[in-house]
Amino acid sequence: MSNEGTLYIISAPSGAGKTSLVEALLKTTVDLQASISHTTRPMRPGEREGINYHFVNDARFFSLMNEKSFLEHAQVFNHSYGTSKKWVENTLLSGIDVILEIDWQGAEQVRALMPACTSIFILPPSLDALEERLIKRGQDDSVVIKRRLAAAKEEMSHYKKADYLLINDGFNQTLKELSSIILHKRLRRSFQQQKNLTLLKQLLS
Repeated sequence: MSNEGTLYIISAPSGAGKTSLVEALLKTTVDLQASISHTTRPMRPGEREGINYHFVNDARFFSLMNEKSFLEHAQVFNHSYGTSKKWVENTLLSGIDVILEIDWQGAEQVRALMPACTSIFILPPSLDALEERLIKRGQDDSVVIKRRLAAAKEEMSHYKKADYLLINDGFNQTLKELSSIILHKRLRRSFQQQKNLTLLKQLLS
């Protein structure tokens, strides 16, 4: 029995705090990496190529899509996003857990292809809080913010398909809850049995 990593899908409407939570989780959790998606959207202030996204033009994205290089892909607000299939598979085979920070459309595709994955949905405590966070992060103009809020209810309705549901009503508490999901999965008997195979043989010999 191989000790492969666990694939985690984390979805949320824009402004729910998903990206900040994942960044904090990666800093405090060993053997955990986030997949870096390909996207056709413009780079935002503060973002870096190969760190936040792999920024590509439409022609390159559709070339990769036709080559079936993506585990999942989706179009969000007129921009395309896709997850490298090869990178995810190789990382999991190396025993590293992987986080996919993707929208509900991509989450459905991944669940169909890899049903053993663990999916997590993050919701804001209210629509007012969601709007406030979108305004405070300063990444979008008022027109885009209104469009994101209009789409939020449809996005949030897909929480029912996730394995875990978190309400981000406080960053530190939600981070603890997110960390506890990772810990819970890693303490499964099957995982611990493979990880501590030598010890178990010694204890039972």
